[in-house]
Amino acid sequence: MSTSPAPELHAPTPGGTPRVRVVCVVYHPGDELARFAATLATASTLPVELVVVDNGTDHAVASAVTSGVAGARLVVPGANLGYGAAANRGAAGATTPWLVVANPDIEWSPGSLDRLVAAGDEQPTAGALGPMLLNTDGTTYPSARALPSLRLGAGHAVFARLWPHNPWTRAYHARQESTGGYLREAGWLSGACLLLRRSAFEQVGGFDESYFMFFEDVDLGERLTRAGWENLYVPDVRVTHVGGTSWRERPAPMIRAHHASALAYLGRRYPHWYQAPLRAALRLGLGLREQMQLRQQVQLHGGSD
Repeated sequence: MSTSPAPELHAPTPGGTPRVRVVCVVYHPGDELARFAATLATASTLPVELVVVDNGTDHAVASAVTSGVAGARLVVPGANLGYGAAANRGAAGATTPWLVVANPDIEWSPGSLDRLVAAGDEQPTAGALGPMLLNTDGTTYPSARALPSLRLGAGHAVFARLWPHNPWTRAYHARQESTGGYLREAGWLSGACLLLRRSAFEQVGGFDESYFMFFEDVDLGERLTRAGWENLYVPDVRVTHVGGTSWRERPAPMIRAHHASALAYLGRRYPHWYQAPLRAALRLGLGLREQMQLRQQVQLHGGSD
């Protein structure tokens, strides 16, 4: 664990009221949280509030990072609330016009937050904006997607691993192209790094806390669209997503959570009595896919979680 404090963010001053509150949800973080804070210090020339919400039981790392950053604050819910509920807790009481919700395994590029906010200022109908997320090897992490209809969702779920360039996955990731255009509308944007207009976020009631983990960002994107806001992908702004640092060693609980949230989301999209056979088919298909992925993890790690 790194013991050196993170560089100081641009602290609020009488002449520089923060325009952005950055909410970072963590669960037993490691060195990535200090890197998050250090790179955030380079992402904006304007004052930024940093709120770290720690869902875990050992708060030493989060406390050390927030105590080393001017204007930062640590929120300890006292239980693992899940991602969306913790993000809502961190956003509560904000007065800034913009909110950022981000994972601790994000590394900001210099000026990236300023450029993202500038894009939002230029687009008054934008309720949410997301940067291009890059993996550590420079490839693009899928962060802007179409809403998962039954056809797209089923085709992507079944064929994505065996046939990566299948037409359903291509359509699902249709907003991920790296060339052409400054802003593109998407069905939803990844909650790994998401800029939100606070008024829009509050209008739709924030994240739906019934999703413990996963699909809370899909659900938010859909509700923002229904309320008349746009979800805009900003590929000119790029940040790095290290990926899965809080659960890489114990993936099984996250696999279960992902499939539970997928079933909940799709069940709500097809709620009518005459769609009961469809919901049953979705439950069966997702259950089989979950078991397949869990078996793969057992083979990879030699045990189960």
